[in-house]
Amino acid sequence: MGFGLIVIGDEILSGRRIDKHLPKIIEILAARGLSLGWAEYIGDDPARITATFKRTLASEDIVFSTGGIGATPDDHTRLCAAQALGVPLELHPEARELILQRILDMNPGAPAVLSLPENQHRLKMGEFPVGSSIIPNSYNKIPGFSVEHHHFVPGFPVMAWPMLEWVLDNKYVHLHHSNPHEERSFLVFEMPESTVTPLMEHIETQFPGVRVFSLPSVGDSERGGVYARRHIELGVKGDPASVDRAYPKLRDGVLALGGEIIEAQPPLA
Repeated sequence: MGFGLIVIGDEILSGRRIDKHLPKIIEILAARGLSLGWAEYIGDDPARITATFKRTLASEDIVFSTGGIGATPDDHTRLCAAQALGVPLELHPEARELILQRILDMNPGAPAVLSLPENQHRLKMGEFPVGSSIIPNSYNKIPGFSVEHHHFVPGFPVMAWPMLEWVLDNKYVHLHHSNPHEERSFLVFEMPESTVTPLMEHIETQFPGVRVFSLPSVGDSERGGVYARRHIELGVKGDPASVDRAYPKLRDGVLALGGEIIEAQPPLA
């Protein structure tokens, strides 16, 4: 079981808006000792959205989906999720009450006339696939929904991020920090990847469960300092105990190859 992210919206793929969800979800998961296994971007194409959900629902992954759960013509997520599950949409009773509260909040002192077209339209945002549970929205009370291990929230970060944190802290707290993970790396200067590849393969063979990574750079002038030089960030990641054993072996191996190394620093915020 891994974590996946689906970001839905033509505005992301056209460049009208820049996605902020991916780095934030990585941060939210990391704070709980978890990590993202994959991410996908999809435009407002109902057939493609439905096909994607069919595929991901057939997996064991925990999936977060952002965007497309409103009630305008370009919001397809709710219906596509229902079609992927083979169930109809229905007005969720808790969602109905929360939307009613939102209507009252918008018109304090006035009765909520649900027969008005605009209020009937708002209630559509509470139509979820049969079997769904709600995800509370502390920003404006309009909920998202969960079904199986899929969790659907709005595209607005101010709403989506607290809602996804709620999901993690209420549905998956048993997974928090359940798989200890560590990464350690150093910078190697003036050495091609081809030279260190056999060493990387040897380390992974010698320490099962440890993954060796290599991030080459032609030089990062924005970060400056030693990072402005051509280099490779070389490291190991995995179980902390295994990383503790593998890291010095990797480091000593690079030194034996004549590499110049400096310990890597955390990336800039």
